[in-house]
Amino acid sequence: MKISIINGPNLNLLGKREPSIYGSQTFEDYFISLQQKYSDVDFDYFQSNIEGELINQLHEVGFSSDAILLNAGAYTHTSVGIGDAIKGINSPVIEIHISNTFAREDFRHTSYITPVAKGLIIGFGLDSYLLAVESILI
Repeated sequence: MKISIINGPNLNLLGKREPSIYGSQTFEDYFISLQQKYSDVDFDYFQSNIEGELINQLHEVGFSSDAILLNAGAYTHTSVGIGDAIKGINSPVIEIHISNTFAREDFRHTSYITPVAKGLIIGFGLDSYLLAVESILI
């Protein structure tokens, strides 16, 4: 089984950025723990702060991955292009958010990804990714 994880803007700052919201662990460290816990899963990971690069990555893995875990960060609320990219690929996409976006600013309550995603997991910190993996494996 191949699962691709794609993270969007500012998620390269996990562990440093607003630890009260996002925690103090880097995504790289968390990714290693996911790989160890699910050693039978072939994970790949991509992060970019650039919208077009995220779209290109969706196109690249969207026909070969069994599933994609996408945390598009702030692009969730602004990018019609990312939503359209998801419509154009075969791999199911699970939308991920570390924080509970509905407990934050109003603009974070709108997603251009949710309508085209297989599912949505929000608010469980980095373990939102683990919950998504579990949902794929059952």
